[in-house]
Amino acid sequence: MTLTPDQIRALPKVVLHDHLDGGLRPATIIELAAEIGYELPTTDPEALGRWFVEACDSGSLVRYLSTFAHTCAVMQTAEGLYRVAKEAAIDLADDGVVYAEQRYAPEQHLEGGLSLQEVVDAVEEGFADGIAEAAENGHRIRIGTLLSAMRQNDRSEEIAQLAIDNLGRGVVGFDIAGPEDGFPPTLHQKAFDALRHAHVPVTVHAGEDAGFDSIDQAVIDCHALRIGHGVHIIADVTHPEDPDLAELGVVATWVRDRQIPLEVCPTSNVQTGTASSIATHQITALRDLDFAVTINTDNRLMSGTSMSREMALLVAEAGWTVADLERATVTAAWNAFSHHDVMQEIIDEQILPGYAPFTRQ
Repeated sequence: MTLTPDQIRALPKVVLHDHLDGGLRPATIIELAAEIGYELPTTDPEALGRWFVEACDSGSLVRYLSTFAHTCAVMQTAEGLYRVAKEAAIDLADDGVVYAEQRYAPEQHLEGGLSLQEVVDAVEEGFADGIAEAAENGHRIRIGTLLSAMRQNDRSEEIAQLAIDNLGRGVVGFDIAGPEDGFPPTLHQKAFDALRHAHVPVTVHAGEDAGFDSIDQAVIDCHALRIGHGVHIIADVTHPEDPDLAELGVVATWVRDRQIPLEVCPTSNVQTGTASSIATHQITALRDLDFAVTINTDNRLMSGTSMSREMALLVAEAGWTVADLERATVTAAWNAFSHHDVMQEIIDEQILPGYAPFTRQ
């Protein structure tokens, strides 16, 4: 069955890997920048949106990450953080997202004098009001927050404690982000150990810019329950293009057998050179090998994308079916860091009924 763009947009979606500071509206960046006197590459919203995408199409993760200087610059006040969070909730809900985990690094938003806790409070207030406004517009969404530490910095223990202190107050877990190459997650072992003892769920960016050994470190040493990106796990599989001939190495076997979810971000991976195209993206081979793959946006602004667009690209260029989309969505829902009963309700009341007209005929 061929889905129209409107049908894909209406499908219920779950996104586990979406950076708050990578999803701003270009017009919002321009307005917030004007308020603080910050200079941007352009003050035309459409041109600025194109600039972010073009700057991120370099094939380099380091260049990709450098664009965040502009978004973080306008997220240094409580008002700016509140507005960005509120708009993120509204935009995601309008795209059919019924559950989202939004991640950001509080340590990157202190230049205006806010404390780490004040950053968290402003973001959570924005999410709450955005969720309420989305409901008024007929869109029901829930949001869980992941607090990220930057792997190239030395504040991971502090951010881990911030996640522990705010668990259940909007925060559902912890993440570590930033450049992978040269900054293994094990540099922050004390933070991961503290989180484990406090029963805080953890996801780790791994297997994007670094090899599959970084995934091994994430799941074994750092107790990660999910892997951000993780597509380089394919390097630990011989003949991955043919499930009948494929042989999994030790790490790939561990990840597959335990169904550790991979937070795959197709467009972003093509931009950073992690994948050559959507048609040949590792997500399809990993799906066929029964890895727990999920579909994600990473950074909606930098990739000029949305969950609807990511799904549409997989359908059009990689041959995914509605059943494939539903499977990835349910996999994401069951592996969210929110409570089991919350996700059970979302699956029963929103996801399965939303897909039923297309998959149960």
